[in-house]
Amino acid sequence: MTQSISNLAKSVRMLADMEEPIGQILKRTELADNLTLEKLSCPLGVILIIFESRPDALVQIAALAIRSGNGLLLKGGKEAKRSNEVLHKVITSAIPDTVGDKLIGLVTTREAIPDLLKLDDVIDLVVPRGSNKLVSQIKDTTKIPVLGHSDGICHVYVDKEANIEMAKQIIKDSKTDYPAACNAMETLLIHKDLSTNGGLDQLVVELKNEGVELYGGPRASTLLNIAEARSFHHDSHTECIVTENLEVAETFLCQVDSAAVFHNASTRFCDGARFGLGAEVGISTSRIHARGPVGVEGLLTNRWILKGNGQVVEGDRGVTYSHKELPLKA
Repeated sequence: MTQSISNLAKSVRMLADMEEPIGQILKRTELADNLTLEKLSCPLGVILIIFESRPDALVQIAALAIRSGNGLLLKGGKEAKRSNEVLHKVITSAIPDTVGDKLIGLVTTREAIPDLLKLDDVIDLVVPRGSNKLVSQIKDTTKIPVLGHSDGICHVYVDKEANIEMAKQIIKDSKTDYPAACNAMETLLIHKDLSTNGGLDQLVVELKNEGVELYGGPRASTLLNIAEARSFHHDSHTECIVTENLEVAETFLCQVDSAAVFHNASTRFCDGARFGLGAEVGISTSRIHARGPVGVEGLLTNRWILKGNGQVVEGDRGVTYSHKELPLKA
């Protein structure tokens, strides 16, 4: 418990110490003489986040919202209702009066969610953290953009040129370090050569020793005499290849189109804190607008500032465009 609180505090301090993300000039362009265009970072607006019964999630999400300048509505799991209420009180009491304690709101009843999902003129983004069923229900009942993962399946592929001892450790960690996490391995893929040279047997023994219940595809279930999986899902979250062949690894990294793709490393590394983001509001498998662990950057958008000197378009007859890239600082 002490270690968990210490890690949580470290994440929050990391966010506090990061460079101010709001109002950063991302690009400056001279469109024409005395006509300068700037692209600035800015908050998304108001975000509704529905999350699981993990009180540390509330702290991380609230810290990210404050750092990115977004308004926030929180709905945590009922099992952590009391903890969430206390943490929410602590956080809002620490917000300066110049900002106001209404920056972060806490929703305590499930019944309020359908009404909130109708407020597409007030809420700018919904982030559901949880099961595929939850994400699907949210998407089906709101016009508000939804950021999240659906099935979020993680695969580990062990190539024929893998170091089997390394593969055993990566598979063990990917599956058993925290099985409930969305970055835990669901599917293990094995090169066919490993089924004849003893490599597959070693990997299976490693998993069974950890108490993992195995299900196989049509070939694997027959080969290993295990129950056949009822279905296979392919929604991509984090994929790993274990191989000593760098050419094969590079092909995998370039061609597997997932939110995160790893070579010789556990899928459990796919995490906002471990990526150095400080924390995450969740992990997205969608392509718009953020993908993978979503930290401060994923909670920002941009706006354009044009500074002129009386210029008009006039059918583009009166402007000579230069489109010259300028230094970020004038």
